[in-house]
Amino acid sequence: MSERDVTRGGEKGSRPGREAPTGAYAGRRRRRRGRGEQPMVPDASFSSYYGKPVLNKPTWKALDIAGYLYLGGLAGASSLLAAGAHATGRPGLAAPAKIGAAGAISLSLAALVHDLGRPARFLNMLRVFKPTSPMSVGSWLLMGYAPLTMAAAAVEVAGRYRLLGATAADLADRLRPVGSAATAAAAVLGPGVATYTAVLIADTAVPSWHEGYRELPFVFAGSAATAASGLGLVAAPTAQAGPARRTAVLGAALELGAFRLMKRRMGLTAEPFDQGRPRVLLRAAEALTAGGAALALLCARVPDRRLAFAAGTALLTGSAALRFGVFQAGVASAEDPRYTVVPQRERLAAKGG
Repeated sequence: MSERDVTRGGEKGSRPGREAPTGAYAGRRRRRRGRGEQPMVPDASFSSYYGKPVLNKPTWKALDIAGYLYLGGLAGASSLLAAGAHATGRPGLAAPAKIGAAGAISLSLAALVHDLGRPARFLNMLRVFKPTSPMSVGSWLLMGYAPLTMAAAAVEVAGRYRLLGATAADLADRLRPVGSAATAAAAVLGPGVATYTAVLIADTAVPSWHEGYRELPFVFAGSAATAASGLGLVAAPTAQAGPARRTAVLGAALELGAFRLMKRRMGLTAEPFDQGRPRVLLRAAEALTAGGAALALLCARVPDRRLAFAAGTALLTGSAALRFGVFQAGVASAEDPRYTVVPQRERLAAKGG
C-alpha cells in the first residue's frame, strides 16, 4: 500500500466500521465465527473500595427499633379493637385492649428514645411539621395518640377495676364520657400508628425495605391486627372474644398474602428474606400466624380458655417474629452491594429501552 492508496476518506477499497469491530461487539463477532477468543473485560464483580458496602447499614439497635415497630403496631390495632368492643358492649375485651394499647405505645416510645440516646432528640423532631417526612408525621402522630390511649386506659382502670378506691371510681364515672371520646379518637389515629412505620423504613435507601414500599404497609397492618387479636384472646373472656377471633383470621390473611405478593414483586431484593436469621424468623412468623389463626377459628366451636390462650400467644409471637425478620433482612440487604447495584442497572436498562 502506497501513500496514494490513502485518501481523505480512508484507505481505498476498505469499508469503514465493518472490518475492524472493537469492544464487546467485536468479541461477539469473533465468538460467532468460532475462533473461541475470550473477552478482554472480565465480568463485573460486586465489590467496593476496601471491601466496604455501597450503603452504610442502619445503625439502629435491633431490639429497640424492631421492638418499636412491633409495639407501635400492637398499640394502633388494639385501639381499633377496643373501640369496637366498647361500642358493642364487650367490656371484657375493651378493657385489656385499652390497657394494652396504652402500655404498648409507652414501651414503643421508650424504645425509640433509648435508641436515639436522649429524650431531647425526640423532642427536636417536633420543632417543625413536614408532611413529606414520614419521621416528622410519625412523631406528631405519636404525640397525639399516646395521651389519648393513656386517658382511655386510666378511666377504664379507675372505673372498671376500682383499684383506687370509691372516690376514684366515682370520679371515673363522671369522666366516662371523656374516656369514651378518648377511645374513639385513639381508634381514628390507630391505623396510622400501626402502619406509618412501614412507610418510614420503606422511605430509606435500604434495598429490601425500599423495594417493598407498595405492600409493606399492608403487611404491617395485617401483623398489627394479629398482634392485637392475640392480646384480646389471651386476656378477654372467651364469650366476649368474638371480634378478636375474626380480626385474627382477617389479619393473618392480609399479612401472609401481602408478604408473599411483596416478595414475588421485589425480585432480587427479596433474597435476604430467605437467607440466614431473617429466614428463620420469617418462617416461624408464618407458621405461628397461620397456626394462631386456625386455633382462633377453633375457639369459636370449642370455647376452651386454654385453647384461646395458645392461639393468642402464637399470634403475638408470630407478629413479633415478622417485625424482627423484616428488620434483619433490611440490614443484610444494605451490607451486600449486589442488592443496590443490580436493581439500579435494571431500572436504567428499562429506561434506556
